[in-house]
Amino acid sequence: MLPHPKAKIHRMFELLEPIGTISFSEAANEAFMALGMRNFWDGYFAGRAAPLGRAPAGVVHAVFYNFTEGEVARHIPWVWGKISPQEAIAVRERSSAAVLRQRIGEPASAPGLVRAADLATRAALSAPAEGRALYAGLRELDVPEEPLARLWHAATLLREHRGDGHNAVLVAHGIGGTEAHVLMALALGMRAEEFGRIHHLPKARLAAVVEGLRRRGLVDDAGGFTDAGRETKERIEALTDELAAPAYDVPGADDLDELIAGLEPIAAAL
Repeated sequence: MLPHPKAKIHRMFELLEPIGTISFSEAANEAFMALGMRNFWDGYFAGRAAPLGRAPAGVVHAVFYNFTEGEVARHIPWVWGKISPQEAIAVRERSSAAVLRQRIGEPASAPGLVRAADLATRAALSAPAEGRALYAGLRELDVPEEPLARLWHAATLLREHRGDGHNAVLVAHGIGGTEAHVLMALALGMRAEEFGRIHHLPKARLAAVVEGLRRRGLVDDAGGFTDAGRETKERIEALTDELAAPAYDVPGADDLDELIAGLEPIAAAL
């Protein structure tokens, strides 16, 4: 029995996503480029993988799950010759908080924002870490004192906690990382080759992934969802929300409602 309705757990995902993904904005990218990164993906892997320390590419590939073979190795360990994991963590936090400050358009010390940061942090630090490598690495970091940075940190913790759980659900359903992107593309109403995360793949490789899903009865001959494929995608998302739910065991119903209300204007501004 979940302590909160599934709809509220999913709503938290929707509200936290624009806060957490600020880390991948152009301004954050520029901060990494200024320190010697060659492109967006150098900064992405340096910032996101930093809580794992100097883990080799194979470990990062396994933890991140949804990159194709060789993509991580183009950046890890190269980035660690330009920046340390500790520096990458600091750059990511500083640049993300700066973008939030610019876009939200209200003082970082506003009571509603501070309260949202406090509630989100309480939830983020109370989630179970077992089986969640990236979340566990993030939870070992110091919690920022500045409210906007603290809000971003909490959102990132909760985002990666959910993401670790999502990967576990994908593994349990026999869905690989590229296959997951194909299912996401179809759920968004586009063909696999149109989806930004995989459209760059060699046509033969992507066609082989789609063909594998077709043989399993998840994709039809036209490259769209079958009923079984749509049901599988919906089940994966529902189970992902269930595995994310323990992060919200500590906030009571009133606190979770207050957190949702506090995050809504922030997410809207982003």
